Amino acid sequence: MAQKKYEVAGVPLDNIRNRNELRVIKLLPQVLAEHLDYHPSYLDIQDIYALTLNNLPPRYRQQGTIIIHESVSDEEIIRELRNAVNHVELSPTDREAG
Repeated sequence: MAQKKYEVAGVPLDNIRNRNELRVIKLLPQVLAEHLDYHPSYLDIQDIYALTLNNLPPRYRQQGTIIIHESVSDEEIIRELRNAVNHVELSPTDREAG
């Protein structure tokens, strides 16, 4: 029997998520609205999302996790989103050349 992609020794791991993922998704439209002349492509939005998450400390949770203190503030997420938007907007990519 084939092993599932996110399973080790019969233990499913696919429900362990980075808490920042949904927070970044929630705040991304707000930050994009600050850039009226920028119309990000499908891949730009994915790049902004991934770059932001890579620049934030991970906050993994699993079912039953109790969150006592959120160490990453919305302001920090917004700052990293702005940095990511500026980086992606100003950096030409090779994907258009391919």
